[in-house]
Amino acid sequence: MPEAPLIDLADVSVSFDGGRSFALSDVSLAIDAGTFVAMVGPSGSGKTTAMKLINRLIDPSSGEVRFGGVSVAQVDAPALRRRIGYVFQGIGLFPHMTIAENIGVTPRLLGWPPAEIAARVDELLDLVELPRSFATRLPAALSGGQRQRVGVARALAARPQVMLMDEPFGALDPLTRDSLGTACRALHDKLGMTTVMVTHDMQEAVLLADRIVVVTAGRVAADDTPAALMARPPSAEVAAMMEMPRRQAERIRALMDAGDGGAPAGRS
Repeated sequence: MPEAPLIDLADVSVSFDGGRSFALSDVSLAIDAGTFVAMVGPSGSGKTTAMKLINRLIDPSSGEVRFGGVSVAQVDAPALRRRIGYVFQGIGLFPHMTIAENIGVTPRLLGWPPAEIAARVDELLDLVELPRSFATRLPAALSGGQRQRVGVARALAARPQVMLMDEPFGALDPLTRDSLGTACRALHDKLGMTTVMVTHDMQEAVLLADRIVVVTAGRVAADDTPAALMARPPSAEVAAMMEMPRRQAERIRALMDAGDGGAPAGRS
C-alpha cells in the first residue's frame, strides 16, 4: 500500500464572507515527504491561503486538511505549529531580543533545557552561515539578508518536519535573494525536509523547486515538475507564466554565445 502524503488538502474551499466568494474553491493537493514545492500565481490567487491551511492559521470552510494522515482539525493548533517551521517576508524578529533569544523562542516554549537551546543556537548559526558572535546582537544590527537567515534559523530551531515559506526573499536585493534561495534549497536537501514556498517569481520557482503548483482564481491551474511545465504547459495562462524564465534563459544563452564568438548582431 503506498505511503500517504505528508500534507494532503482534500477538496478544500475557503470563504471569508460566508460563502459569497471563495479564496479557494475545491482545491486538492498532496505533498510527499521530502519534496520542495513552489506555489506560484498572481496576487490574490489563493496561494498563501492554501499554505496557511497547512498549519491551521486558517481553517477550511469545507473539505479536509491532513498532516501525516491525521486531520489537522483533530490536532491542537499551537502544538501543530511547533512541528512546522514558518518563514515569511516580514521576518518578524522580536526587536528587543537578541539573535540567540529569537532563535530559541520555540525551544523555550517546548521546555528545552537552556544548555540544549544554546547548543542549538550555535548549530543553527553555523547552518545558515552566520558568525556565532551574532548571537548576542539585536536584529537592528544585522542587514536584511542576515535577518532573513536568522528567520530561517528560528524556523528550524525545533527540528520541524515541514518548512513553510511565504515570499521569504521578496524584499531583498537580487544578489541576496539568489544567495538565500540557493542556501534554503541546500538546507532542504541536507536536512531531508519538506518545503512549501509561496513566491510570485517564476524563475525562482523553476530554479529551486522539485514541483510547481500554479494557483489562479482560487484553483490549481497546473501541478508538475518545472521541466514538464516548461515543455508542456497545460494552458495558455500557464504558458504565459512559464515564458518569462524561458526568455531570460534564452537571453543569457545569447549573451554567452556572443561572448564566445564576438558581439551579437546590431552591436559594435
